[in-house]
Amino acid sequence: MKGLELSEKYFEEFGRPMLEKELPDILPYLAVGLFGSGSECFGYDDEVSRDHDFEPGFCIFLPDESVIDRRTAFQLERAYAKLPKEFMGVKREMLAPVGGMRHGVIRTADFFNDKVGAYDGKLTMEAWLTLPEHYLAEAVNGKIFFDNYGEVTRIREQLSRYPEDIKRKKLAGHLLLMAQSGQYNYVRCIRHGEKAAAQLAAVEFVKHAMAVMFLLSDVYQPYYKWSFRALRELPDFAIDAELMEYIITTDNEAHVQEEKYAVIEGIATDVTEGLVKRKLTTAICTDLEKHAYAVNDGIKDGELRNMNVLAGV
Repeated sequence: MKGLELSEKYFEEFGRPMLEKELPDILPYLAVGLFGSGSECFGYDDEVSRDHDFEPGFCIFLPDESVIDRRTAFQLERAYAKLPKEFMGVKREMLAPVGGMRHGVIRTADFFNDKVGAYDGKLTMEAWLTLPEHYLAEAVNGKIFFDNYGEVTRIREQLSRYPEDIKRKKLAGHLLLMAQSGQYNYVRCIRHGEKAAAQLAAVEFVKHAMAVMFLLSDVYQPYYKWSFRALRELPDFAIDAELMEYIITTDNEAHVQEEKYAVIEGIATDVTEGLVKRKLTTAICTDLEKHAYAVNDGIKDGELRNMNVLAGV
C-alpha cells in the first residue's frame, strides 16, 4: 500500500473519530491531509522508501493563534500523540513538538513559510523567479482529506502553477540554454575531441529540456531524483523521458555521436511543437534560441520582459 493511502486510511479510522470526539469545537477551523516532503506525498514511495520517515500519520493544519491558541494546539498535539502506534503493520515514529515533523500538528503559516517563504502563499516577482521549483511542488502535492476552514486549499490553489509571465520568463531562459548546450555546444565539443565536455553539454541539454517540459505542462518539477519518474507521467512528453535517458547514459564514441545529436534535435522538435500548440511562440523553425526570444517577447510585464533572458533560470 502506498503511503498516501495508508495515511488517509489511518486518519479515517482513528484521526477523524478522535477529532470529532475530543475536539469538536475546533473542527470548523482545521484542515487535514498529507503533502510536503517525502516520496509518499508524490505517490512515488516503494519498499526502498520505507527505510526512513515512513509511518501511518497525517498533518493537522491550524490557522494562527488568533483563531486557535497555543493551549488548544497543545491539547490537539497530545491527542494526536495518543493515536495507535501501529497501523496495518507499520509503526509510527517518535513525534517532535508541534510542526516539527512531516506529520502531526502544524500551523498553516509555518508550513508555507518554510516551503515558499510566505506564510500566506503570496509571492513577489523575485520569489517566483528564484524559489527552487521542488519547494513549490512540495507545497501543492499530496492530498487534502478535508479543509473546513479553507485556508490551506486557498493557498495551495494560488501556488498551483506559475503566473503566465513568470512561466514565459523561465521558459525563455531554459530554451536558450537548451539551444546553447544541445544544438550548438554538443557538436562543437565533439569536434574538439572533448568527449567529457560533450557529455556535460548533453546533461545540460537534458536538464533544461526537462524544465521546459514541466513548464509547458503546468506541473512543478520535483526534486531531481524524482524528475524522470514525474516526466514519464506528462502526457505530451512521456516518450522524451526515454530519449533523454538515452542521451545521458550513453558515451560519446564515434558510432553514437550522430545518432545522439539526432535525438537532441528530435527532442527540440517535440519542444517546438509544444510551444506552438500552446501559442507561446511566433517563430517558425526548430532553432530553440529564436523561440527563447519569441517567448520572452510575449511577456506582458515590461519590467520582467526587459530583464536578462536568463533571469528565471
